[in-house]
Amino acid sequence: MKSTRIVLSATALFAVAAFGSSAMALDVKKSIDVAAAPDAVWKAIGDFCGIGAWHPAVEKCELQQKDGKTFRLLSLKGGGQILEQQAAWDDAAHSYGYTIVESPLPVSNYASTLSVAANGSGSTLTWVGTFDAKDAPDEKAIEVIGGIYDAGLAGIAEKAK
Repeated sequence: MKSTRIVLSATALFAVAAFGSSAMALDVKKSIDVAAAPDAVWKAIGDFCGIGAWHPAVEKCELQQKDGKTFRLLSLKGGGQILEQQAAWDDAAHSYGYTIVESPLPVSNYASTLSVAANGSGSTLTWVGTFDAKDAPDEKAIEVIGGIYDAGLAGIAEKAK
């Protein structure tokens, strides 16, 4: 059984309704249930640059090291690049976090975590991000990030079969 959920923080929702744009950061949370065990799903995600193997929008991922920090440069299908910095990595907890350094996406101050948790005999994959809208309405930024998460989670679920 697959399920997908989106969460917009109550504070951000109130700000959008009251003022037309958020005074607070926006949140998107998407999850999908898969039949595979957490270890198998985590293995399917691969390393920090493993996103190139499971996200349908990523053509290529290049791992980079600079000043003791780990970055990935994502080349997108159809053009464009996103530079992300690894913020956390926890093999035991099956999760990693990252921030966007540079991108064409309509967001700024972006931080995200991708995690895998046991769910019965299967797993739940969760991708959550916090960000501000940049050069776009809040609703558009939420739609873009939500679409990226949906496509990526579906790609992981397919690879983890």
